[in-house]
Amino acid sequence: MIESNHNPPLLHDYTQLLQGSRDSVETKQRINYEQEMEECDLPLVDLGGLWSMNEEESVSCASEICKASAEWGFFQIVNHGISLELLRRMRKVQVELFKTPFEQKMASGLLDNSYRWGNRTATCPKQLSWCEAFHVPLSKISDQTCYGEFSSLREVMQEYADAMQELAKSIARVLVMNMGGGRSLWEDNCNESTCFMRLNRYPSCPISPEVFGLVPHTDSDFLTILHQDEHVGGLQLMKDSKWVAVKPNPDALVVNIGDLFQAWSNDVYKSVEHKVTVNQEVERHSIAYFLCPSYESFIGCCDKEGSIYRRFTFGEYRRQIQEDVKDYGHKVGLPRFLVST
Repeated sequence: MIESNHNPPLLHDYTQLLQGSRDSVETKQRINYEQEMEECDLPLVDLGGLWSMNEEESVSCASEICKASAEWGFFQIVNHGISLELLRRMRKVQVELFKTPFEQKMASGLLDNSYRWGNRTATCPKQLSWCEAFHVPLSKISDQTCYGEFSSLREVMQEYADAMQELAKSIARVLVMNMGGGRSLWEDNCNESTCFMRLNRYPSCPISPEVFGLVPHTDSDFLTILHQDEHVGGLQLMKDSKWVAVKPNPDALVVNIGDLFQAWSNDVYKSVEHKVTVNQEVERHSIAYFLCPSYESFIGCCDKEGSIYRRFTFGEYRRQIQEDVKDYGHKVGLPRFLVST
């Protein structure tokens, strides 16, 4: 297969990694396993209740959010306040952006040099992510100089980022209040100078499902809001010690808990391992918003007396992840910060 000029050279990288790789048996096992994948319906939360003047409805909605965060680590939301028109506009400009020739995406410095693809540290096929992305700091979205010839992106990206920021704070507020926490955890430490938005594209893959769109991982933030493809599935998560596929819901956004909320809640809320598969026939797009604190922010615990994690900063956490990926080829994450270790 010859990749078109807007695709990154993923097939070349996969071929190079496959040569001399010893994980061919594991790959075959994974293919058979994927074919038997169960589908699941994530908990569906109607956020209309959260905005309701009826206290009973508001309390019930908050309870659903917290229950899903504790039992699943993932849930879907409808009536979230973000217009379908804005979601469609954002998806349209996203698709157009990724049609830019690969060499131009690599060299243009677009969106604060945020373009990335594959996995440059991969040493075997199972570590390769078959995707390309723009991982953009929110602080740069309003900066006109980041867009170059793509200045038409700025207005819709700014509107989208602002809407996601407010939505994420509303959900975080519920989770913090449920554990008896104060506003400072997220209100003071999570803003446009610390949060990120990631535009993802998963090209069609001739060797699917031998590779991942995104390798299995947990998110390193407080929470993530995902606008996934309404028609092309691919998101899978670990539930009850097995992988399950998430059915796409065209009317819903997906929310998942990140490592920082799991640590802060003393494992009440769950940061669940998840991955993305690819499709042999069609490409897939998604947009993720990440609610993050500053690197200097300390991640404490709502239970001051019985925390199972030692106190650490977000910067310290990120540095440890980078070291582990370099040394072992994968993220270790929260187990590194248990009090007993």
